[in-house]
Amino acid sequence: MLLLTVRSRAQNPEWTEAFPPFRIMGNLYYVGSKDLASYLVVTPEGNILINSNLESSVPQIKASVEKLGFRFSDTKILLISHAHWDHDAGSAAIKQMTWAKYMVMDADVGVVEDGGKSDFAYGKEPRNWYKPAKVDRVLHDGDEVKLGGAVLVAHKTPGHTKGCTTWTLKVNDNGKSYDAVIVGSPNVNPGFRLAGRPSYPGIVADYEKTFRVLESLHCDLFLGAHGAYFGMTAKYVRLKAGDRMAFVDPAGYASYVAERKATFEKELARQRDGATR
Repeated sequence: MLLLTVRSRAQNPEWTEAFPPFRIMGNLYYVGSKDLASYLVVTPEGNILINSNLESSVPQIKASVEKLGFRFSDTKILLISHAHWDHDAGSAAIKQMTWAKYMVMDADVGVVEDGGKSDFAYGKEPRNWYKPAKVDRVLHDGDEVKLGGAVLVAHKTPGHTKGCTTWTLKVNDNGKSYDAVIVGSPNVNPGFRLAGRPSYPGIVADYEKTFRVLESLHCDLFLGAHGAYFGMTAKYVRLKAGDRMAFVDPAGYASYVAERKATFEKELARQRDGATR
């Protein structure tokens, strides 16, 4: 989720604003809203959906998949970027509609299965709860999710949630292969405690791991859990104007990771300074 307070989550219109579904490149498609990103990986043996978004997002995602000419019922695997309501609250409904196998990173499984109640930052507020969904496969750092020739790698990039996941996959287009990176989230939200009484033991080490992982990944196609991460709207305009390479942005990815790391380090220093006073 973005740097928003919990109380403002329902007031962000771009979370629910419709956006035209489109082919990013090869067998990778965008089926999310203007800001809540959802991706479809199409294969001959069925499709993989990444992010179920809000409970109210499910009809929009279904309509986007079908507008592209695919059957929503062909969704065989459901993945998420992390266990916050704006990315996983629709999972129970999608499982019921498609019978997709739900696969979630180990440290986020508990939050997913109790509907957000055990989330370290937001679990105490009933307004943040959602319908629980049973996880069919527990993922671990580096695990592969395979279907119909597509291979997605789950990179554990914790801190934002304990099991926040960055997905990578190779996308083939016109005889060339591109490395796609779908960033989970490296953001430190308001109220996250890094120093003094940390939100959970090891949260700083988790964020530091996340930045090591993100810095190590080779990125051609820069994507993420929110469209704002990678400038989706502007790139979509370029794509529609005929720029097939609009989402190929390794420099943008490197710049994003560096900026997020610097922001994290600044916030950590601020909190540590406050804790010593």
